[in-house]
Amino acid sequence: MEREIILHVQMFGNFQMSYGEKPLTGEKARDTYFTSLMQILLHHVQSGVSRDRLEEVLLGDRDVENRHQALQTIIYKAKRKLKNMGLPQKNYIELKNGVYYWTSDIPVSEDAEKFDRLYKEAASAEGEEEKLRLYLEACYTYKGEFLSDYAGVMWAGAEARRYHSMFCESVERAASIIRKRNDWFLLEELGTYAAKTNPFSDWESLTLEALIESGRHKEVRQLYADTADSYLRERGIYPASKVTERMDALGNRANYPCMALNQIQKCLKEDSDKIAGGYRCSYPVFRGAYRIFCRMMERSGQSGYLMLCTLVDSKGNPMEEGFRMKELSERLMAAIQNSIRHGDVVSQYGKGQFLVMLVNTTRENCEIIERRISQKFTVGRQRIGVQYHVDCIICEA
Repeated sequence: MEREIILHVQMFGNFQMSYGEKPLTGEKARDTYFTSLMQILLHHVQSGVSRDRLEEVLLGDRDVENRHQALQTIIYKAKRKLKNMGLPQKNYIELKNGVYYWTSDIPVSEDAEKFDRLYKEAASAEGEEEKLRLYLEACYTYKGEFLSDYAGVMWAGAEARRYHSMFCESVERAASIIRKRNDWFLLEELGTYAAKTNPFSDWESLTLEALIESGRHKEVRQLYADTADSYLRERGIYPASKVTERMDALGNRANYPCMALNQIQKCLKEDSDKIAGGYRCSYPVFRGAYRIFCRMMERSGQSGYLMLCTLVDSKGNPMEEGFRMKELSERLMAAIQNSIRHGDVVSQYGKGQFLVMLVNTTRENCEIIERRISQKFTVGRQRIGVQYHVDCIICEA
């Protein structure tokens, strides 16, 4: 018997179609009406899509004199495109009792439908082994946000939120079973995949947990730092407190191997080639340093100031994302680091924003540091400047 050729449809991440081994691509596939029609029809292969719903999705609020006729024209052109793209000649889109269906002559395999099925099978499975297998398969079927390039389309956005919730639940339930088995390699693998597929969430905490339980302390510290830097670099913000608190709690559980005090001191010291200028650190370290200084103030009577440096345009507005933002941020960080004292601390807080902790100084000295930073940062007739906000560090004990 001749093997049945299937139309494979990818909805997670970028929308793609392939017939057998052949991708259906090219200029003809980029037509907006055609793409929108294929997405909603192939996602509802079993139930079909009513004519009114299709008109709403494809035509929206457009001022069209005859909406039924306009829809028929879109479908007619879509059938012609599908034939030209290499599909066997069939009546691809059928109308039955006011509902449009994809033809049963060309079977469809959709990743979103597979994920939906696996999720439901996992939820109803009786044995823990089978539950884990199905939840993991569901997790690895999810390759990214549902129709990520079409989040503004109402029906696609609603489905994206539904599938995202199901993915998160699948990861959590799989992780719960894996913990019982102490299978830290599998938990690490799941956490790494989840963080890559659903970035800027707290899935890194699963990987941290696996590394800590495996005794891989050096990798724990590196992942902690890399995660904080990634949030800052890609989003311009530091992870929410919920994420950092969870990571802190996991980090505090790490048990380091037994060492003599002099060996520990060597590990604590800075590298000799990295001690010039102020102390540059990640936000988690800055936060810890700030809290320690506040406690020290209770006994020492030292004074300190917190300075926020923000990149601004010629009108004094905070800089937004631009092709020079990375270069300007790096230049401002260098200017700050080389303008403050050896015992002061600096950290990037957001895109174009830096926090500086000035220890045991006065308000007048803060103004001197502001001028010094501006002088080091400004080049030629550069119109981009730095805005400063300074506040006294107050012990609230």
